Amino acid sequence: MKEKFAQGRCFYKFFWLFLLGCIFGAYYEEIGNMLVHLIKNHEFLWERRRGLLYGPISPIYGFGTVIFIFLLGKKHRKPWQIILYGALLGGIFEYLMSYFQEVLMGTVSWDYSSYFLNINGRTTIPFALVWGVFALVLVKFVYPTVSIFLAKIPIKIGKIVTNILIVFLCLDFFLSWGALLRQKFRQNGQPPITVVGKFFDKYYTDERLNKEKQMAEQNAK
Repeated sequence: MKEKFAQGRCFYKFFWLFLLGCIFGAYYEEIGNMLVHLIKNHEFLWERRRGLLYGPISPIYGFGTVIFIFLLGKKHRKPWQIILYGALLGGIFEYLMSYFQEVLMGTVSWDYSSYFLNINGRTTIPFALVWGVFALVLVKFVYPTVSIFLAKIPIKIGKIVTNILIVFLCLDFFLSWGALLRQKFRQNGQPPITVVGKFFDKYYTDERLNKEKQMAEQNAK
């Protein structure tokens, strides 16, 4: 058989699923927020809802996409089973992401304390069910479609483009999370002791990062 790009359950395929999940999640949040604001206030408002400093990237959706397909996409399951398992996985994952972000970074990207059937403000049962529906769509429709599309890409081009995107995302994660972690140390009065810390203090000041933080807090209300 002729070798194809991202064939089978390989790293390249899961990377593209992760990337597509990140991009979808960012625009899903922004469009959803825009529609809710439009219905409530009868005015158009577009707010940035993204998890990294650069690009329309929402990592929680990317990681969720990979987890759903990796754990639920291998065996044949009935739709109700995928929804149930997806809801459990999604709810647990969202809760843990919120917890670790608050503990490690000292920031809060969402707070569902005022929502119906919330669990410590970190997730809700209705939102978990939405995760379950996402899991069903991913496993039954998105995964097969993406697999067919990736198989049509020439292997050499696919690897080059994918490797470039991997480097970009690694830098984006490093700068975004490194800047937030350094901000936490800076606010605790800890001066930079490495060149990396001085770099973050110079180019990612509190003023710059607080704009992102304030926007996230406004979105969480």
